[in-house]
Amino acid sequence: MSDSTTQRILGYKCVGCGKEYPLEPFIYQCPDCNSNLDILYNYELIRDIWSVDELKKFPYKSLWRYHPLLPVENPPENLSMQSGGTPLLSFPQIQTEIGKINLYVKDDTRNPSGSLKDRATEIGIRHADELGQDTIVAASTGNAAASLAALAAFYEKKAVILAPASAPPAKLTQILQYNALLYPVEGTYDDAFDLSMLVAEANKWYSRSTGINPVLAEGKKTVGLEIAEQMNWQIPDKIFVPTGDGCIIAGVHKAFLDLVRLGWTSKLPQLIAVQAEGSPAIVNALDSGKPMEKVRSDTVADSISVDLPRDGEKAIKAIKESKGFAIAVSDDEILTAQYRLSKNTGIFAEPAAAASMAGFLKAMRLGKVFEGESIVILASGSGLKDVPAAQQKIEIPKAQPKNLESFLTFCKEHQSK
Repeated sequence: MSDSTTQRILGYKCVGCGKEYPLEPFIYQCPDCNSNLDILYNYELIRDIWSVDELKKFPYKSLWRYHPLLPVENPPENLSMQSGGTPLLSFPQIQTEIGKINLYVKDDTRNPSGSLKDRATEIGIRHADELGQDTIVAASTGNAAASLAALAAFYEKKAVILAPASAPPAKLTQILQYNALLYPVEGTYDDAFDLSMLVAEANKWYSRSTGINPVLAEGKKTVGLEIAEQMNWQIPDKIFVPTGDGCIIAGVHKAFLDLVRLGWTSKLPQLIAVQAEGSPAIVNALDSGKPMEKVRSDTVADSISVDLPRDGEKAIKAIKESKGFAIAVSDDEILTAQYRLSKNTGIFAEPAAAASMAGFLKAMRLGKVFEGESIVILASGSGLKDVPAAQQKIEIPKAQPKNLESFLTFCKEHQSK
């Protein structure tokens, strides 16, 4: 690391025991208690070298516009692969249905591989490059793997993927299409994760696995930085985040903490973790007030299907510090919200991404969303990654006679649907 980087990035702090570590050598977790780490920045220095006005001068809309708050020396030379810079959208047709609530959708389905995971991958690959590591390994139910495969192809790195054999075929196809090495694991995501750590250690490869690499949350936090900038630093009241391992919600929390520490805002949004009822480890921990326990995950939302969230400690900390809450939604609520989101906005989100919409709708029913609030729903991945899931709520029409009368009858029958 250069002198300027070591001055800007101070090192690591353990989320569990609070012990601090220097920036070098790079470590994944706390050597003392095995908890995850948080990256520490020199905010006083960053304030001296960076400002909102300086940010406005950056020509690219990608996540690299936030480089002073990222744990790498320099952006890549080739910035044409735009990770981040996704739109924050509002929809009047939904406003009429939900009343006086200002609703926005952060559409991260538009990232290069179709998911928010590209943000983490972009930073992870750059970090691996600066460490001189050429092969990157990841465990994933599909999105992180497809993201790594895609960006590794662009940046000419070797990607090794361990994914549950039960992952949606579209995601496995993406991985193979990008020419990554795919090892389908007989078991769950947690099984793939455990094996990936053994593989990374045995081969001295860089691990991109969500939930243990502190660099990844720094990439994911850029979605929060973008939301703040796109709202002209008027921070939303609540952000609904689909939550599996907990890395995304931890990253979003870090984004707003960064902005508070820089003095760019004084407010933290309430962060709402939305989990599937079939994978509710974080919801259970918050509801019971007890330490997080392993569950047996079973949900249509594969991207948030996790037995034991690897970044759960950070996620729970983020929820509590933001005065947010966690909410569990059923598979039926997820698929219904997926269709409603597509029908009303044109955003085709995969089940895990649509879970945030389901969580918002359920929170409204429970009286946890209030008139006049500004709400952001995080759409984290494209529905094209798991079309069979969406087909559970739709019916493809049968072939019809090729004449005008049949067409008019057909239209009349379907106009009310």
